Amino acid sequence: MVTVTVCVGSSCHMKGSYQVIKTFQEIIKERGLEDKVALKASFCMGRCLDGISMQVDDEPISHVGFANASDIFYQHVLPKVEEE
Repeated sequence: MVTVTVCVGSSCHMKGSYQVIKTFQEIIKERGLEDKVALKASFCMGRCLDGISMQVDDEPISHVGFANASDIFYQHVLPKVEEE
């Protein structure tokens, strides 16, 4: 199971973190990955200046935004799912 955590703290919320979560939910559902990806929300992850903060398992991912959310999923999440 790959764990994807997206920050929903004040700064990330203002930058669109809920839209990122929604995009990830849609991709997970479309690809049937509900049993392979655990999508979680977290309050401040301490990297407020780097776009929306998120991490895949224990790997921090920077410069995430709602405009590139699907690209981030396919670049950082899907490869980990395919490894398992």
